[in-house]
Amino acid sequence: MHTVVVGTSGTTAEDVIAVARGNARVELSAEAFDALARAREIVDALAAKPEPVYGVSTGFGALATRHISHELRAQLQRNIVRSHAAGMGPRVEREVVRALMFLRLKTVASGHTGVRPEVAQTMADLLNAGITPVVHEYGSLGCSGDLAPLSHCALALMGEGDAEGPDGTVRPAGELLAEHGIAPVELREKEGLALLNGTDGMLGMLVMAIADLQRLYTSADITAALSLEALLGTDKVLAPELHAIRPHPGQGASAANMAAVLKGSGLTGHHQDDSPRVQDAYSIRCAPQVAGAGRDTLAHAALVASRELASAVDNPVVLPGGTSQADGSGGGRVESNGNFHGAPVAYVLDFLAIAAADLGSIAERRTDRLLDKNRSHGLPPFLADDAGVDSGLMIAQYTQAALVSEMKRLAVPASADSIPSSAMQEDHVSMGWSAARKLRTAIDNLTRIVAIELYAATRAIELRTGLVPAPASRAAIDAARAAGVQGPGPDRFLAPDLAAADAFIRSGALVDAVEPVTGPLA
Repeated sequence: MHTVVVGTSGTTAEDVIAVARGNARVELSAEAFDALARAREIVDALAAKPEPVYGVSTGFGALATRHISHELRAQLQRNIVRSHAAGMGPRVEREVVRALMFLRLKTVASGHTGVRPEVAQTMADLLNAGITPVVHEYGSLGCSGDLAPLSHCALALMGEGDAEGPDGTVRPAGELLAEHGIAPVELREKEGLALLNGTDGMLGMLVMAIADLQRLYTSADITAALSLEALLGTDKVLAPELHAIRPHPGQGASAANMAAVLKGSGLTGHHQDDSPRVQDAYSIRCAPQVAGAGRDTLAHAALVASRELASAVDNPVVLPGGTSQADGSGGGRVESNGNFHGAPVAYVLDFLAIAAADLGSIAERRTDRLLDKNRSHGLPPFLADDAGVDSGLMIAQYTQAALVSEMKRLAVPASADSIPSSAMQEDHVSMGWSAARKLRTAIDNLTRIVAIELYAATRAIELRTGLVPAPASRAAIDAARAAGVQGPGPDRFLAPDLAAADAFIRSGALVDAVEPVTGPLA
């Protein structure tokens, strides 16, 4: 089994996905254990002093003005976890919770939180045992981080609340810990707060969304090329010199992908045959410009994610040296800060939802052209076998249109909203968790939209008898048929075909089928 080693300097997107989706084993480096011990010495020194220090010897949020006596501090840390584990609604996905837990461990291991080494090790133990705390859909405002989701995870560390075991069954967390020989943690000063105060949920979902969209953008370039081919369009608009004079990197990459798929096609270049037209419609001609803008948005989101993956997000944080809010041993100090605000992550989550909605919209327009006998340049109405008796793909396009409409609603930015909380102490929030949740839905919908375009375009190409598609197109069609995506014929129960196309896109099989012919695609 693959092992991910957590050190003091952040992590990578690949490691997040390995843990969240691949169940990779997690280990703490010797450097991380040393940093944890050093930071804890600073916190212990501060806890021994009479002066109040936020998060160590005070209440939290709007209650931070109360100084907490020594005998109540362990209770304080337990209480913040219990009271903040206030989520409601359906459970979020296992991969999201694992990403959240791993990313919290990444910050804890940085040595900037003051958490003891044994607490960090217990976090790793839960991941390695396949114990996944139950986290609910609602409870995060994306500022002070993902408080409720992280609290449910911290609750499981204490042996409380519910969790899913490695067999998929939800049981009391204490029972699962006992079965795996994991002792529940007894939280001390600052530790409860340190386990709750981060952007880990929204960041984990961003990292996985980027990976999914990278695959989807390549798949969408392929289906756009198939639609161009099925509509007897011209591939001259994909010429590299045209895209070099508007040098957006994503646009050039999408155009190159489409050109590679269409190389050797016997269908392109027939736009002047039976129904002369000067140029193709925007949904065909501008496909690289729209998909390319989305690719560039994706690149910006990946840059933001890489910075966040290198960050240690907590409040307060433990810093070496200097003099400020509170001094500990060796000159270390604890500082309050605002690094928990989720705005950087929330913005790009919303940007991606907007780009995904537009990609879905243009794909649907191409599908509609394939089905309209007045604009499809010789294809039968709705790609039906016997139009009138058969309805063909009429309602498949309805489904696609419904998905596009939902995508537009999901593109409304969550981060443009803010709602004050904690008696106006936390008076501006990011709503980044909400942005991430709706982006996950948008990506699911976009996958289905691209799948329906694939279904229509491959059917249309096969209806162009006497013309030979590009070798890459042929490979895509053959692979789709082998995967259960059926071709032309009389009307049949359509949902299974669409489900097969969805699985074909979702698994990356479309890209896998084409690349042996085209070479690697962007």
